[in-house]
Amino acid sequence: MPLVSGDFVVRLSGGASNSDGNAALGGAKSSNTASTSTDGLFDTVSSAEASAGDTEYRCVYLHNANASSSMIDAVIWVGANTPNASTTLDIGVGTAAVNGTEQTVANESTAPTSVSFSAPSSQGAGLALGTIPAGQHKAIWLRRTVSASAPASSNDTWQLNFAADYTS
Repeated sequence: MPLVSGDFVVRLSGGASNSDGNAALGGAKSSNTASTSTDGLFDTVSSAEASAGDTEYRCVYLHNANASSSMIDAVIWVGANTPNASTTLDIGVGTAAVNGTEQTVANESTAPTSVSFSAPSSQGAGLALGTIPAGQHKAIWLRRTVSASAPASSNDTWQLNFAADYTS
């Protein structure tokens, strides 16, 4: 069965029932999807964070919701980075194997171990996620960096894009 956009499901980390994007710090995949609302994964940038600068991390999983097809050569890229020139979103591939449980970080300011971050802006430059069989997942880390002396922001948005070939 061919893949459709609804097969690419982004789920939170932080435990099987976690529904709080701010608690998506690695660990088991949640049954809850990541919120697409503004500030759904990262909190509002407060005046103090904006003044001092801030770097925060979140872990999500790309879940293959297709009933029978594997995602082959899956890739992720940043389709639209933040509109605020003082903030950036970077992504990195998790260290756990496909369908594994990703490492957990101590808090949102702690970087995951052995994850490299970048902001590829096209499918061709995207980060390789490999083959994700039907019903399985792969971890992805997000890093939001707020530059020092940035303005406070409550509506910083961004977009992640995915693509894959498929096989039944």
